[in-house]
Amino acid sequence: MKRLSKRQMRIFAVGQLGWSMLSGIISAWFVTFYLPTQADIEGGAQQYIVPGLVIGGFLTILGLITALSRVFDAITDPLIASMSDRSKNKRGRRIPFMQYAALPLSAVTVLLFCAPVEKISGINILWISVFIVLFYLFMTMYCTPYNALISEFGKTQDDRMYISTAISLTFFAGTMLAYTPFVFAGMLRESFGFAWSYRICFIVLAVVACVCMLIPTFCLKEKEFVDTKPSEVNMLKSLGATFKNGSFRTFVGSDIMYWVGLTLFQTGLPFFVKVSMNIDESFTMYFLGGMTVLSACFYPVVSGLVKKFGKKKLVITGFLGLALAYVVATLIGILGTAENPGLLGIGSVPGVFFGIAICVIAAFPMALLGIIPQSIVADVAEADGIVTGENREGMFFAARTFAMKFGQSLAMLIFTSLAIIGTTQNTNSNDITASVLGMTIVGIVAVVFCVLGAIILGFYNEKKVMGTIDEKNKALTANTEDEVPATEDISTTEEAPVTEEAPATEEAPAEVENTPATEDVPATEDAPAEVEDVPADVENIVDTENQPTAEEIEKEIREISEVPSTEEIPATEEAATDVENAPAVEEEEDSGIITKFPSDEEEA
Repeated sequence: MKRLSKRQMRIFAVGQLGWSMLSGIISAWFVTFYLPTQADIEGGAQQYIVPGLVIGGFLTILGLITALSRVFDAITDPLIASMSDRSKNKRGRRIPFMQYAALPLSAVTVLLFCAPVEKISGINILWISVFIVLFYLFMTMYCTPYNALISEFGKTQDDRMYISTAISLTFFAGTMLAYTPFVFAGMLRESFGFAWSYRICFIVLAVVACVCMLIPTFCLKEKEFVDTKPSEVNMLKSLGATFKNGSFRTFVGSDIMYWVGLTLFQTGLPFFVKVSMNIDESFTMYFLGGMTVLSACFYPVVSGLVKKFGKKKLVITGFLGLALAYVVATLIGILGTAENPGLLGIGSVPGVFFGIAICVIAAFPMALLGIIPQSIVADVAEADGIVTGENREGMFFAARTFAMKFGQSLAMLIFTSLAIIGTTQNTNSNDITASVLGMTIVGIVAVVFCVLGAIILGFYNEKKVMGTIDEKNKALTANTEDEVPATEDISTTEEAPVTEEAPATEEAPAEVENTPATEDVPATEDAPAEVEDVPADVENIVDTENQPTAEEIEKEIREISEVPSTEEIPATEEAATDVENAPAVEEEEDSGIITKFPSDEEEA
């Protein structure tokens, strides 16, 4: 099978640019759009559903909708993965799913923000509930097969690291593009109103995202690069077999810790800025953008570090580095800053410096954790396929996606529960007020989760997984080397015959320059027999039909030797006698091809 070129790997990564834009829209704007703050309402935002913590005093209606949609999402992940693994589509097991999901996913993302009733209404709740479920369904239809191709397209460790690096970059780029309505919606608001200023931005982003998601499905022919046997195991057995893999269970446990820690960082950064540092919220974008750019600068060196230190050690390093960034964030609330006294009231350093320190410390760990985990899943999936004979890459990546979603949901529950400690919330308002104490506790908990992630990953048996893959590669290499000599022998046999003997035939005229023309040589009875007894195998080698006639050979001899034609030389009895007594011409044994003519001395 073919191996993807670097250009084709970049084309594949464009797909992630598309779906990460749509995912970023939901992450950044879903809550903001449907749970506007009082300031947003005064700026023209419309309330579409009942606001506030109306369910048990700790949960919003939108929160309940999101939680239920995640349950549905958890069910569809293994279902779509199993359907993809078992697919027998002639175009491949993954690309058709991605192609069918791209357009509906883009359309549903926009429709999710187009609630039909311009006031608080139960119809809007139903609308949001339906389209958020459809969003997660089509997102799973695209992302699960897409992630499975990381393992199948990445035929070597270098390929997997390159693909993982490329899709990590496009993921960051897509997420950053999803935040552009912060800039452009404000420009459109005066002309189109609050809601439509955002909807127009979402439409443009969705169109770009759709094109990006479709590019790899049309530019890459899956069957040219992947030759895997569809799985015959049903969904439940496949899911059970996936979690029976001890290496994968260890990785998933660590991965959940990673997503909890990462989500706490991403969600908590704005609150660390405006509550703990007590500086303008706009610095959030500066810090996040700076950290992303700096993290991207480390991407080219990650592959080299993996070759030297292995993946496991680097991911553990990433966990500990992210924990260190949280330690700094926690110290902000404890020590205080020049703008905010903190819990101890001894701070004198400006909050901006703390923010810069957090971003610089977190940049390298983010690069490690953004690239390597995907490659580890691909390794585990390949090793499992070698051992079991079942190609279930889709199920492995679906299980990893489930871990991601579970970790994100757990992080949101932890954050909303801890950040408000020490404050009094207005249950009828969408404004969530965090406290310095609450954010300090969030920082401590985040450190704990990152350290737990590093400890759990310490039990991951990387040597066993990579050893299985290396044994397979060595076996394939050995088989290839064994086949090479046979191929060379065949080519040598085919090239041996006439080509090498042809020069002898061409040299013949030079050796018989003084030989009388054949017309003057009386025919002997032995000569015809020798000519007629040419072996059959020689006839197969030499194209006898295209050999020159005796007259043509005589003409060539006369032209080369410039000997007068025998017609000008009177025939004598002595000449005839000499010819008759001339020694017989030596012939190639078993070939019938003349290789030596009589010399002048022999004629004499």
